Amino acid sequence: MEKLNPEAARELIIVKVSVLGSSSSGNSTFVAAGNTRILVDAGLSRKVTFEKLCAIDIDPESLTAILITHEHSDHVAGLQVIARTLGIPVYLSRLTAPSIAWGEYVPPIELFQAGSSFSIGGIEVTSFTIPHDAADPVGFCFRAEGIKVSIATDLGYLPDSIRIHLRGSNLLLLESNHSLELLKVGPYPWSVKQRVMSRVGHLSNDAACEFVRNELDTETSILILGHLSEHNNHPVLVRQAAEEALNGRALFTRLVVVEPPSRPAGQAPESFVY
Repeated sequence: MEKLNPEAARELIIVKVSVLGSSSSGNSTFVAAGNTRILVDAGLSRKVTFEKLCAIDIDPESLTAILITHEHSDHVAGLQVIARTLGIPVYLSRLTAPSIAWGEYVPPIELFQAGSSFSIGGIEVTSFTIPHDAADPVGFCFRAEGIKVSIATDLGYLPDSIRIHLRGSNLLLLESNHSLELLKVGPYPWSVKQRVMSRVGHLSNDAACEFVRNELDTETSILILGHLSEHNNHPVLVRQAAEEALNGRALFTRLVVVEPPSRPAGQAPESFVY
């Protein structure tokens, strides 16, 4: 069989997703379809973000837009510098926008209502409200060429509305933040532990696995579990629990666990293509 050259192989890629970082140290995910290239959250520094993009053969200057889920620092720490460098539009919910301190430079801003849908180039974006202690936090579903990619992290629980949005996802990035047992005996002050365990905190391993066990869609070929706590979780625990949850489903789902901190700068993050 004749082998495709790299250029021809790239032309066959319809949708590409790469998690550049997913932890309390910084969150950022690359989603692309055709010539439309989106950075979801900018919680890593410009240097690290650009190094990781280059490591997956993406020129940072080719990015189309930046989408922000919410204003917490692990999602926007690099936003001002990256936006100023690239001069591309930043998409924010109407209530999140006032929470961003831009300083001297304000990039092109595109506001949307949480729960609304809109298009960026060849990608249809659907936002949905998530339960988290931020001004107006959202998750996103991306659709292009019949492929659906969903991102749902930083949420205290999974209400029915989100479960509905996640249906039909071919790739799902879902939070599996903490082990309840490790959190209870961990180093955080009790007030912080209460916040993490609350309905506007973060999703536990148990809650994530309950969803996987009972409601993960049969269309989901790749399940990425991310935003693991560095102090109150361990990738081995996450993988063991998730594999157990998947075992009874007879699904052809590939499980990926993003270790905190994500892969070191300069080392290519894993890319998922359709």
